[in-house]
Amino acid sequence: MTPMLRAFAAPLALLFSLSVQAEEVTLPYQGITLRAELEQASGWPAEPVLLMTHGTLAHNHMDIMSSLQQAFKEREISSLAINLSLGIDQRESAMYDCATPHRHRQEDAVAEIGAWLEWLKGQGVKQVVLLGHSRGGAQTAWFAAEHPDPAIRSVILIAPATGENAAEEFAKRTGKPLAPLLAEAKELVAAGHGDTLINTSILYCDDTRATAAALLSYYGDEPRRDTRNLLPSIQRPVLVIAGSEDTVVPELQSRLGPLADGTRVQLKVIEGADHFFRDLYAEDVADAATQFMAAH
Repeated sequence: MTPMLRAFAAPLALLFSLSVQAEEVTLPYQGITLRAELEQASGWPAEPVLLMTHGTLAHNHMDIMSSLQQAFKEREISSLAINLSLGIDQRESAMYDCATPHRHRQEDAVAEIGAWLEWLKGQGVKQVVLLGHSRGGAQTAWFAAEHPDPAIRSVILIAPATGENAAEEFAKRTGKPLAPLLAEAKELVAAGHGDTLINTSILYCDDTRATAAALLSYYGDEPRRDTRNLLPSIQRPVLVIAGSEDTVVPELQSRLGPLADGTRVQLKVIEGADHFFRDLYAEDVADAATQFMAAH
């Protein structure tokens, strides 16, 4: 999108954001209730629907999710933005409270994506495009790699996490080595005490508590946290979207670029965008995604 078009699009985008209202839907799941926002375009449910997953400890109302839902609705594409439970019943659409003990695991989101896919199919949707941002992109890739459901038409990964350098990042953020913490967590899990809470830091949260199982899930030796390891196993066309100014996953282009053959896996770099594709960069993401969906 050119600078001139951005200038004209800004007030239009604001007007559109005021006029669009999504419908909240809920889903009973393993003793709790999951929440999501459904935007129905005119082609619902016959035409492809986007199943959207947010990033680390975030929510389905965060800027990139809301902006994309509005942009897709404008393009007559229906979408379901799910709110990962992170182990909390009817979790509100807000950032995870770091004071709340962390019992969630990376793979929990993978199962919830599957539950929402089944919900969409139950609504009569026959074509689904999986979309995930950041860690949600990695979790989306994990699901797509292991669940080649016939309803899945294609996969869109926006700045997906690669899962590498966990120990280095933990030490840099906390000033403490990760190895002793992981050793404690592994011992507890092996003894059948994975639910034991440990005083620690985890993900973006400092001075909190997390279960041994949660720590192993996010920091242990698990190759499926790295999107790069998952792409070869995804049987559907994949579009990876990266921002040229991304400082959260700055190595994305170099790590995933060699896997992009331009056919089954495509890589689109949006110049000037950071990790969150703020402001009207979301329009560029929606344009790229729409073109990709039309081609597949």
